[in-house]
Amino acid sequence: MIQVQHVHKTYSDGTEAVKGIDFTVEPGEVFGLLGPNGAGKSTTIGILTTTVAPTSGTARVAGHDVVTDPMSVRAASAAVFQDAVVDRTLTGRRNLEIHARLWGVPTSDVAERIRDVSDQFGVADLLDRAVDTYSGGQRRRLEIARSLLSRPSVLFLDEPTVGLDPRIRYELLDVIASLRTRRITIVLTTHYLDEAERLCDRIAVMHEGRIVALDSPAALLASLGEQLVELRVDGDVAALLSFLRSRGAAGDDAFAVGATVTIPLRGAAPKDVIEAADDFGAIAATATRRPTLDDVYLRLTGSRLAA
Repeated sequence: MIQVQHVHKTYSDGTEAVKGIDFTVEPGEVFGLLGPNGAGKSTTIGILTTTVAPTSGTARVAGHDVVTDPMSVRAASAAVFQDAVVDRTLTGRRNLEIHARLWGVPTSDVAERIRDVSDQFGVADLLDRAVDTYSGGQRRRLEIARSLLSRPSVLFLDEPTVGLDPRIRYELLDVIASLRTRRITIVLTTHYLDEAERLCDRIAVMHEGRIVALDSPAALLASLGEQLVELRVDGDVAALLSFLRSRGAAGDDAFAVGATVTIPLRGAAPKDVIEAADDFGAIAATATRRPTLDDVYLRLTGSRLAA
């Protein structure tokens, strides 16, 4: 459904936002672009939605080239961007009606489609109120409902829960998960670990304009094993890491960030790593825990994903 090959984007000020990325998205897949602000996620979405022109490379959505056939790409897709674009002075219903008209929905189908999407996304009781009276979560629900009026093959969600409080964000995740019943392809950008892990079939982890890992959430986590030992060091971190490797207590996938050394366990017992670290000395604290996607990102990039 989506093909991206060798795509680069350099802005006029010289900022190289996307540095040669490649990926495909299968029909019906929920595909995540995961990374902190500035990783290149929104620029990638901009290219795929034809609002940003790539500097080089090719991208196709539903078989249509984003550069040579942008109108067909737009006809086959819909997008919900970070910033709200609904007209707050109008009612929810009027926002939906205008969107349906702009997207060429047959007049005879508009009322039925509005009922369909407003029921699924829990905004039916709000439609005759001005959008200015909606909460942030209600506006997001309306925006997602609106995006589906044209019955797109591909839906782009760019940081759909950013700025929402935890309870509303959790509720909206349920709404987004329900989109699977519509069997459309979804591309989601996020820097929230739980969103990516909960919603996505596969994740492309982005860092400084590049894709540094691409796999299912389970496979990415499995790359670090089932448990990690985390050591807080009061001394030479690099020397400790070398010492642990020389003792066979840490492998090549162990990594250090700041004063913390993280060691994926590969069949070894946590006590073996901790005892080896005690022999080295200068250990301020120890912990054993399961790996997270943040650990995957740390190992690949040396910086925290949620930064």
